[in-house]
Amino acid sequence: MKLTHDNKLKKLIVVGDRVLIRPAKESEKTESGLYLPASVQEKEKIQRGFVIKVGPGYPLPMPTDEDDLWKGKEDSVKYLPLQAHEGDLAIFLQKGAIEVMYENEKYFIVPQASILMLEREEDL
Repeated sequence: MKLTHDNKLKKLIVVGDRVLIRPAKESEKTESGLYLPASVQEKEKIQRGFVIKVGPGYPLPMPTDEDDLWKGKEDSVKYLPLQAHEGDLAIFLQKGAIEVMYENEKYFIVPQASILMLEREEDL
C-alpha cells in the first residue's frame, strides 16, 4: 500500500487513555464561534486541536471467580471507552501533552485527564 496524505495516520495505534491531536492553527475557530485568544493560551498554557485518533480507553479489571475455573479464560481485554471521538475539537492542558513530529507535522499525544472540553459537530 502506498503512503498518501489521507492514509498516513492509519498505521499509528494510540495506546490506552491517550488521544492524538493535531493542533489548530491560530486563526481557526469553530462555526459556533469557540476560540481561545492568544493571551489565554500563553497565560494558562492551554492548547486546542482536532482529535485525529483515540486509544481504546481504560482497561477494566477482569472478574475472578474461583468457581468459574472450568469455563476457561477469555484473553480479550475489555475497555471503558474515552469521551473523545475522532473529529472533535479538544481544549487541553499543554502541561499534560507530549509534542511529537510525524511526517513533518506536529501532533500532541494527550491523556484524557488533560482534556478540559470537547466540541463535537454532530448533535449529542
